[in-house]
Amino acid sequence: MKKKAAAIILSVSLIAFLAARLRAQQAQSQSKPPAAATSQSSSMPGMDMSSMQHDTVAHPDAASAATASMSDMRGMEMNPHMFMTSLRPDNADDEIRAEKILDALRPSLEKYRDYQAALDDGYKIFLPNVKQQHYHFTNWEYALKAQFMFDPVHPTSLLYTKTADGYELEGAMYTAPKRYTEDQLNERVPLSVARWHKHVNFCMPKRGTPANQVNWKEFGLDGSIATKSACREAGGRWYPQVFGWMVHVYPFESDPAKIWAH
Repeated sequence: MKKKAAAIILSVSLIAFLAARLRAQQAQSQSKPPAAATSQSSSMPGMDMSSMQHDTVAHPDAASAATASMSDMRGMEMNPHMFMTSLRPDNADDEIRAEKILDALRPSLEKYRDYQAALDDGYKIFLPNVKQQHYHFTNWEYALKAQFMFDPVHPTSLLYTKTADGYELEGAMYTAPKRYTEDQLNERVPLSVARWHKHVNFCMPKRGTPANQVNWKEFGLDGSIATKSACREAGGRWYPQVFGWMVHVYPFESDPAKIWAH
């Protein structure tokens, strides 16, 4: 269990580091130094942080590349940094299973139309001060639970859009361990109705490099470096996969094709 918990912490720390790119870009476009930011999700009480915690501290603006990559998952496509499962053939049993997930999820989300209720229940806003298309409210207790079992009532994250006076609920995100095979993912959410995705082929810049001095056209989840050899030549640090498996669901969409966004 300790190893699995450590894997979650590693992913959380990577999220915090990856966020550096968007904040650095925003700061550069305004010709101002990046403002310091902290992530509410960079640690978990009672657990030792991995070495990636150093990157979060070394880069106080570490708060945005993951946001750039994850804030709008609708219409996403396979690319060198994104792997998506293929859709399996339609079948009636899968449709029934998917509908049962929605039947469990929809009523559990109703209370969270009030975003304050989500905060009260332990969901934390990832990068609340960074402008995003879609905000992830993550519950780390549920993230840990998802490493061992699938609970359709308690998704790892809730998805919101920003409004003039708060946040509007859009949907949710389920997660699964990195080690899962596609057959195991299919047992959670059928692959004939949804495409799980994972972030892969990630090259992190040399430790200690200030975020605003990194060439983000090369590094990061959407940089040009997408192989271990190219990363080594650039003096970076290679991660074949960042985070675990993810799948987004928008249960309130009227168009069935938009419920499982793929």
